[in-house]
Amino acid sequence: MDAKFLASRGLGLNGKTLFKVLAGGLTGAALMSDIALGQPLLLGTSITLPLVVSALVSALLGFWVVPLLRALKTGQFIRQEGPQGHLKKAGTPTMGGIFFVPVALVVALIATGFATSVLAVGGLTLAYGAIGWLDDWQVLRYRSNQGISPRTKLVLQITVAVLFCLWMASTQPRTLTTLTLPLGLVLPLGALLWPLAGFVLVAESNATNLTDGLDGLMGGTGAITFLGLAVVVSPTHPDLMVFCAAMAGACLGFLLHNRNPARVFMGDTGSLALGGAMAAVGILSGNLFALLVITLLFFAETLSVIIQVVYFKATKGSDGVGKRFFKMAPLHHHFELCGWSEIQVVAIAYAVVVLLAGMACALV
Repeated sequence: MDAKFLASRGLGLNGKTLFKVLAGGLTGAALMSDIALGQPLLLGTSITLPLVVSALVSALLGFWVVPLLRALKTGQFIRQEGPQGHLKKAGTPTMGGIFFVPVALVVALIATGFATSVLAVGGLTLAYGAIGWLDDWQVLRYRSNQGISPRTKLVLQITVAVLFCLWMASTQPRTLTTLTLPLGLVLPLGALLWPLAGFVLVAESNATNLTDGLDGLMGGTGAITFLGLAVVVSPTHPDLMVFCAAMAGACLGFLLHNRNPARVFMGDTGSLALGGAMAAVGILSGNLFALLVITLLFFAETLSVIIQVVYFKATKGSDGVGKRFFKMAPLHHHFELCGWSEIQVVAIAYAVVVLLAGMACALV
């Protein structure tokens, strides 16, 4: 499937149109979910209202913060070895996560009356966002494409994950003892589920970080993912449902400024926070399998990087040069180099995550 075929099938979209379709679709889906679940359309008991409030607040806040980020010279550095079409994005403000992630947390906390579960998930989200901010700050400080070292970032991520798991062990030790599967199946893992939880937190945050490479890609797929998670957890964890709805709305509000052509990037500040939040909700609600299904696109992005590195090393010749399995990793860059436009890659990614979210909702 090439770019000409896609264009002939009506995918000649622009960023504004794609944003309108996504925003309208998610709002409609949230409203239908509330009606189907019989939930009152109130801030603390529905999916729709937290989503809309967060979207409006983060969108409006962006009109003030984005020019401020530009004035503070937080321009993104674009790696030379990346797609050449991305070089024109150099100088676009980054660190956008600092304004839309807190909006979601404030809305969720107010709506749920500062529920313990939301405080815990919100704290982890902020912690992962702080790690991302530190990475972004190092990039800007030294005017390079290198932030904190991968080892330092990993150590910080693991530390936060361990602290979150320790909190769960001390407050609700029965939460992580079994893995819920489709068709009512339950897999007892006992203590083995704790290291799995820690792995999920680190892996999910890195996966969303890798996915954040095109205008509107992580913002849009993040909004869809959180809406799917909101529906999944709604029967058993209404507070987390509100949190997910608020996060979906905040992603939408950010997307108004991040859609192609992007006026701001979320940076590691946003992408690490989003992945951590998704993982924390999946763990705390006992929906790790549903989380895996909804976030399979992020998993594929991560897997493409692993395959690329392993294949390059395995085929390395005496000259020290190996072959590449993909034209470029992560996966979205491979499709770009195959001739797809950014809009086409992002639109298809949205469609894929919508299908995955629908599958996850059907399986629970």
